Amino acid sequence: MSDQLNYEAAGPVLLAGGYGTVGAELARLAAPSWPLLLTGRTVENGRAVAEETGARLRRWDLSDPRPFEAGVRAVVGVVNDPDDRVLRAAVRGGVPYVDITRWTVRLQRAATLAALLDPAAPVLLSSAWMGGVSSLVTAALAHGLGGAERVETAIRWDLRDRAGADSVEFMDRLGLDFEVVEAGHRRTVMPLSDVRRVRIGTATTKVARIDTPEQFTLPLTLGSASAITRIGFSSAASTSALLAAKRLGFFRWGRGERFTTARRALLHAPGEGGIAELRVDVTHRGRTRTATVTDTAGQAHLTAVGALLALHRALGTDGAAAPRGVSFPEMPPYPDRVPALLAEHGVRVRIDDSEADTAADTGVHSPAPDRAA
Repeated sequence: MSDQLNYEAAGPVLLAGGYGTVGAELARLAAPSWPLLLTGRTVENGRAVAEETGARLRRWDLSDPRPFEAGVRAVVGVVNDPDDRVLRAAVRGGVPYVDITRWTVRLQRAATLAALLDPAAPVLLSSAWMGGVSSLVTAALAHGLGGAERVETAIRWDLRDRAGADSVEFMDRLGLDFEVVEAGHRRTVMPLSDVRRVRIGTATTKVARIDTPEQFTLPLTLGSASAITRIGFSSAASTSALLAAKRLGFFRWGRGERFTTARRALLHAPGEGGIAELRVDVTHRGRTRTATVTDTAGQAHLTAVGALLALHRALGTDGAAAPRGVSFPEMPPYPDRVPALLAEHGVRVRIDDSEADTAADTGVHSPAPDRAA
């Protein structure tokens, strides 16, 4: 017997992983609009969130083979779904599905699987940075320019911020080269290479390459000839330590479960709260538009906002028809509305039509002369 999610128009919205750090934020944002069903491995951990939001709780441990069944209006994956159990159950039941947890390879697998299953309901794979917020902002900038030949995203990770253990899961892939599209050609790059200094908000942050899903989807959806994402940290010492570990080969020989705790400990030291910031530069026909996204409520809140907008999109409750089949966050029918939609949830988007800053290459990696984020 397999998991089964049955579509019920009056049913609750299921948040798989609904009381983790991001799941709890999403539950608070979604509770005024829909009844909620929160699932996870340990029901007791979700009592406080359920009482606060009026949600129901049920156990669904994705590592436990016992099947799960429920009637729901939609499902949002807020926890890793390594065997695609939630995805398969949603597609079989004709349930609108949103996922915000997949890194690039798993997103590629999910898109392929969903296409093969021929979904009758929307499948929105919104795993670009911060629940798809980076891609939504990219779409808004591209709309104003009439295209997006080049997209560069620079992320500033605030180490003071609240974060769950899974939030630094990207550390597990820092020893794996990944494929990107640059100048219309596919090439393989090393994580933490191509180091730049970029002004993000009021701070100049050292950033380096990281594997994220939007670098795979933007060339397909927006026709971008280059899509580059870099990340840096609020602590210059942490950034330097990470780059030093990379130079020593730690992420190559320290792969596998044995070193998982050591890898994640380099960054997982969550505080009481910080500011989520990222910068997106889109260039088309010689013009560049820059957006700086700031959420003073932190990265968990910003990710939850991205998930909430994706949920509205999948249900067609955002004033537009729900998308058919598989889609990605940078495909909204209303890109000009993106800044206002984010602002409704306390997320500030500042857009400038000036030329992007010139970045200083640190010499850790020096590709052909290129424009910085």
